[in-house]
Formats: sequence, structure tokens, C-alpha cells
Amino acid sequence: MTARHVIEPSLGVDRTILAILASAYREDEMAGEMRTYLALSPKIAPVKAMVSPLLKNKPELVAKAREVRAELKKAHPAIAWDDNGNIGKRYRRQDEIGTPFCITIDFDTLGEKPELKDTVTLRHRDSGDQERLTISEVSSRIRSAIE
Repeated sequence: MTARHVIEPSLGVDRTILAILASAYREDEMAGEMRTYLALSPKIAPVKAMVSPLLKNKPELVAKAREVRAELKKAHPAIAWDDNGNIGKRYRRQDEIGTPFCITIDFDTLGEKPELKDTVTLRHRDSGDQERLTISEVSSRIRSAIE
């Protein structure tokens, strides 16, 4: 008996996108809950980062968050805005669409603790780790991740 091979000569955008999505799909447990996320490389993620005020009913947080988003959009235009629901739900929504970074504006950003004024919380999608950075450091981090 002779060996038989099947050669699939067609290659298209739809198959490429499906392969990327299938290879990026992840499920794991974080903080005792199952989560689903797309581990897309920041270079190909359609949304590079999301900016969010900790609370949407505090005008000073919303104003600062909009200012930070405008600054980050100078580094890349694909910076999302989300102020709907609690911060954990916002993070999960962004995880599901593959957003690599979430930036949260809180009262420390406004100077509640003077040493933290003009710093934000940067959350990493894959690990869930959070770090406190200045706005310019966040901009540099996003720029270097997508280059």
C-alpha cells in the first residue's frame, strides 16, 4: 500500500484569524474563579490598553482618567475606555477580548497619598499582576510592548 497525503493549498485570512484565536484562547483560575482570556500578543491585540476610573460617579476620577487616556492615545490610538460595572468585571471583559493592559485611575492618582500623585495602577492580563507606575512610564511600557 502506498502512503497517501492530503495537501491543503488554500490559505486565507479567515483561517489565519481562526488559528490565532485558537492558539491564544486560555482558561485558568484567578482569585478562586475560572476565567477565560485571549493571550494575544500586544503587537496584534486589537485593543492595546483600557483606561478606567475606579468609580464612574466621581467626576474628578473620570476627568483624570479621560486625561490619561488622551495622553496614552498619543502612543497608540487603540486605547479603550470602560467605566461600566465594578473594576473586577471590567478587567474580565478586557481579558476576554485580549486587551494586554488595564490602567486604573484611583484616588492615589489624584494625590490622596502625595507620594503617589499622578501614578496609576497597571494590570497585566496574563498574570493579573498590578503595579504602580507614572503615566509616562505606562506610555513607555505600552509603546515598547507593541513595537
